[in-house]
Amino acid sequence: MLVELFGLRKLIIPIAVLGLLGIFGWNATLWGTDISYYNNMFRFDNFAVAFSGLLLFLTALILALSADFYKNEPDNISDYLSILLFTLSGAIVLVGYSNLAMLFLGIEILSISLYVLAGSKKTDLGSNEAGMKYFLTGSFASGFLLFGIALLYGATGSFDLDIIREKLPLAMGTHAPLVYAGLLMLLGGMFFKVSAVPFHFWAPDVYQGSPSLITAFMSTVAKLAAVAALYRLLSMGFTAVFPQFALVFSAVIVATICVGNFVATAQNNFKRLLAYSGISHAGYLLLCVLCLQNDTSGTLLYYGISYGIANIAAFAVAIPVFRSMESEDISAFNGLVRKKPLQAVILTISMLSMASIPPLAGFWAKYILFTDAIQAGYLWITVIGIINTLVGVYYYFKVIRAMLLEPADGRPLSIPAVYVAVAVVCTLITIGIGIFPSCFTALL
Repeated sequence: MLVELFGLRKLIIPIAVLGLLGIFGWNATLWGTDISYYNNMFRFDNFAVAFSGLLLFLTALILALSADFYKNEPDNISDYLSILLFTLSGAIVLVGYSNLAMLFLGIEILSISLYVLAGSKKTDLGSNEAGMKYFLTGSFASGFLLFGIALLYGATGSFDLDIIREKLPLAMGTHAPLVYAGLLMLLGGMFFKVSAVPFHFWAPDVYQGSPSLITAFMSTVAKLAAVAALYRLLSMGFTAVFPQFALVFSAVIVATICVGNFVATAQNNFKRLLAYSGISHAGYLLLCVLCLQNDTSGTLLYYGISYGIANIAAFAVAIPVFRSMESEDISAFNGLVRKKPLQAVILTISMLSMASIPPLAGFWAKYILFTDAIQAGYLWITVIGIINTLVGVYYYFKVIRAMLLEPADGRPLSIPAVYVAVAVVCTLITIGIGIFPSCFTALL
């Protein structure tokens, strides 16, 4: 914002990206530390360092794309970037909190900023609708979350997760209904944030109506922050009572995986397809949380990296295609291999990774996750997950088929260099972590 005051708008994006990469490097130096801030409301341990680094890197990639994305709105670019960075701060709070009040603060910073960004394309009725739907449903979910926190405070007398963990056995003896109701409402609010069934209805409309760059941010940074926050909540404060919610959690996971995959097969709009794909991936990420007694934080991190990077690679190819073809349907990719072979290869690799085709990162993420699930005693969920993975191959290959087999139209296609650079970086990472998966799964 200060740079804009001096009339140096062209430097805003480079400064923001370099700043985030600098913070990413500084964040890495904190590995191995365990520091608490604000009277133990925020705790920076290895879990927080790892997921903060992932969120910082993904946001830097998205900001790199924003220079071209907002080239027709140069007067407002600092506004968009400021809100995006503010949203990132909320996401980082979510992966490092150790107090329920700080959890709510992180959720609200993230959510309110995204309500604004979803509706930021003021002249587009679809964007207006996305912002309003997200705001109304998100506010309702926040109410559930806050009510659950209040009930848990009433049962344990504290917002601090360490104190809650200590007092939970006694609270279960004297205030069991408050604990059960509070945790159930808290889970409901968090399920909404990760777009898990039956709290997923907002996602397809919001993803489709929002500006594509904001959709990329919501489907990666926001989703991964919310899942990490849920893992942190249950692993730090509620391990003693969580097994009693395992059946409810399992039902939500199965419903989320099945609904996401089967409904995605009927989608022709690319962003709606990725929305339902994201719902199914939310189910797999929640399976990591369900198996937390086996310490699956490393698996969660690896799955988050593979999903987030592949998603951003897909959007780095899709956004300029949407602009040139004036359509967001899968048919916009028809004949892409003949127009832009590199982009077709990149999008193919991205789709194959999300479809869990070996040897890409998405395959190893699913393999390691299913191994953890079997070891935790959830063979039946694993079987359902494998069947749904095969269903997922169908709709991901719809995009690949359009690029490789359908005839191309005569309209020219222009791909800015920054989109090519981001897509190539993401593709190299997808291939690299697919070859060396243990480098990340062993971190946590």
